[in-house]
Amino acid sequence: MLCAELDLLGTVCYHPCLMIGKSSAVNPYVELMYTDFKDWAYDTRASGFRGLWRSEVFDCASKIPLDIEIGTGNGTHFAHRAQQSPARCIVGLELKFKTLVQSIRRARSLGCQNARMVRYKAESVVELFAPSEVNDVFIYFPDPWPKLKQQKNRLIQKKFLEDLFLVMQQGSYLDFKTDDWRYFRWATKQFFESPFEVLFYSEDLHSSFRKEKNFVTQFESLFIKKRQPTYYCRLQKQDY
Repeated sequence: MLCAELDLLGTVCYHPCLMIGKSSAVNPYVELMYTDFKDWAYDTRASGFRGLWRSEVFDCASKIPLDIEIGTGNGTHFAHRAQQSPARCIVGLELKFKTLVQSIRRARSLGCQNARMVRYKAESVVELFAPSEVNDVFIYFPDPWPKLKQQKNRLIQKKFLEDLFLVMQQGSYLDFKTDDWRYFRWATKQFFESPFEVLFYSEDLHSSFRKEKNFVTQFESLFIKKRQPTYYCRLQKQDY
């Protein structure tokens, strides 16, 4: 069974424990994370790997690329990326237990050894990764928080982009996709004011030259069926 306590982020953190004589309605995905996938998915203890992901987690050379996906959803892109790029490592960040487990289970079912999941707030990326530790970053369809009073909750903010820039290596890419036009307009403004170089952006990814290189996520396919555009931006931490 599992018990819960507050972790250092102030959120509920579940741990395996013995609960004798007590009944407990446990989220099955919580239990899966801490049992079947305990070697592949981490909670806040992942901050202990900061600067050590290649050596301590993936047991690979320091030159091996380390990518991150922020908000993996059910893991279609996460697993695809891990399978198609076995010479690269990938870490996915998710807060929901269900999608976290779905993501790592999907990658493991494909035999991927180069994928890990972490339950951690993306806004605290500097707690997980040291400066220049990360290569490419994928942010696909984050919550748009459409109401005016909710915009402070949007992931794409000045501070977050500065932190992301810090942990990424020079020459690495940041890919962003959303189905929300207002969020896209917000995000592109933040991108142009950030330290990153904006290489390309489109208000209709599937009509652009990037279409052939785009991996369509399961979530993205729903909008294609509705003939709704996908908004896309690619940025780079330039070599200076």
